[in-house]
Amino acid sequence: MAEAQNIPVGSTTAGAIAVAAEADSTVATRMSAPPSFDVADFPVPHGREEEWRFTPLERLRGLHDGTAVATGEGVKVAVDAPEGVTVEAVGRDDARLGKAGTPVDRVAAQAYSAFGQASVVTVPKETVLTEPIRIAVHGEGGTAYGHQVIELGAFAEAVVVIDHTGDAVLAANVDYLLGDGAKLTVVSVQDWDDKAVHVAQHNALVGRDASFKSVVVTFGGDVVRLHPRVTYAGPGGEAELLGLYFTDQGQHQEHRLLVDHNVPHCKSNVVYKGALQGDQAHAVWIGDVLIEAKAEGTDTYEMNRNLVLTDGARVDSVPNLEIETGEIVGAGHASATGRFDDEQLFYLMARGIPEYEARRLVVRGFFAELVQQIGVADIEQRLLEKIDEELEASVA
Repeated sequence: MAEAQNIPVGSTTAGAIAVAAEADSTVATRMSAPPSFDVADFPVPHGREEEWRFTPLERLRGLHDGTAVATGEGVKVAVDAPEGVTVEAVGRDDARLGKAGTPVDRVAAQAYSAFGQASVVTVPKETVLTEPIRIAVHGEGGTAYGHQVIELGAFAEAVVVIDHTGDAVLAANVDYLLGDGAKLTVVSVQDWDDKAVHVAQHNALVGRDASFKSVVVTFGGDVVRLHPRVTYAGPGGEAELLGLYFTDQGQHQEHRLLVDHNVPHCKSNVVYKGALQGDQAHAVWIGDVLIEAKAEGTDTYEMNRNLVLTDGARVDSVPNLEIETGEIVGAGHASATGRFDDEQLFYLMARGIPEYEARRLVVRGFFAELVQQIGVADIEQRLLEKIDEELEASVA
């Protein structure tokens, strides 16, 4: 492995299907302003806007209204990459910045306007990595704005693990650029301390016949609000967006996704699962899929499942599917939220398994499908241990 490098960071369940003859990609985002790199193009949100109505703005520590000032020592980023991978700290004029997508809300635009240097990790074309690229993002109690770019050349293959720990107020944009035929798996782990605030937009631009897998895992933080977005640069692209979150007492965890099928013959699959426990635990999942008129031959499906372990927790899950052409292979969505299954618990306890162990087995089984797809053994083991740790605090 190459030596780690330090990179600076700048000083209600509902569903809807709409078929429209004329629309553009901004319709599916249901945003109050068009995408822009300029923070001045976005009004300060007040919580009445569609994209902010679930978010506790008063807990964002000023990220939404411009009062959060970067401290310069808020976050440290270290990249540990195999030989052959290029790691750069670049200025704002680098052409790769923003190429994968434009900010769609005020916080993302603020992050783009305020970062000092960006980190760019490049995997050369036709390079197949046998070890993951590991990016450690550690908060040291301050406020920071960041920008990260992961770029794969044509037919390159890589796994990237982005691990967020510590305490920080962080707003960031993360771009994934996949060349034709490239294969990228990204595991983004949010394991923040209890008081951290993390708001980020993730943009993936998937090349012709390329494959993109995103695994988002959220455990820690006071408020975590992530916005993964996928668009396609050519036919034959595939995107798989997987997510796992465990929302504890008082936490707000929000995942808002958009898959924009803007070219023909591409696929997408979205599966997010969450468990909640404790008073005022709040999880939000918004899943938007847009199939544009020119995107014939699209095959897409999205699903969200939530397991409520205790009273006092709340889930808002809203899948949205907008179709502008009838020439598709398939499209669908599903969402469900339910209480812990007492019958399953009774069944296991009747066979001599203690209640705590039975509860742990049920929750582990709920998440097992996603954990097994991560493909990084130490991360999988760490997540299972984290689930067990969270369950120790669960009300029996």
